[in-house]
Amino acid sequence: MSAPHIVALGGTLRPESVTGRLLAAALDIAAARGARVTLLTGDAIAFPHYEPGNAERDPVIGRYLEALRTADAVIVGSPGYHGTLSGLVKTALDYVEQLRADERVYFDGLPVGLIATAGGWQAAVSTLQALRTITHSLRGWPTPMGLAINVAEPGDAIAQCQPQMAIMVDQIFAFLRR
Repeated sequence: MSAPHIVALGGTLRPESVTGRLLAAALDIAAARGARVTLLTGDAIAFPHYEPGNAERDPVIGRYLEALRTADAVIVGSPGYHGTLSGLVKTALDYVEQLRADERVYFDGLPVGLIATAGGWQAAVSTLQALRTITHSLRGWPTPMGLAINVAEPGDAIAQCQPQMAIMVDQIFAFLRR
């Protein structure tokens, strides 16, 4: 496969959220390895609560679903809100239900990298676990390396997790070569 398409989704509505910047950094690593990349964060995933009829009427949701349909791999990132993923990210993942009748259902057979951020280790780890559970439910293959990042720790979270992020991206590429 030449130039796999890797789609990253998640983050928050804040343009400079740590989660959004981590997703962008992961895509930078993937692009440097030859991937075509798409980042869907903030307003690009600010959808109304999932209702099947909404998808057909909203061109933003349509573009989101088309990006997922063409993805060879996905990276999902969420801040930890009260020990689990944010409503923004959960709603975006709920819209993956629209792929249920596609030839490739949901994330079936796709490698999925996961990034969870929170202002403490407990919420970061539990959010990562929730993302793993959802990925399995969507028939995706979570990479063995997932990132749980405590943004309350001193220092630059992006710089500090570069080695682990590179491993996660390498695992995506290794899965795609199979």
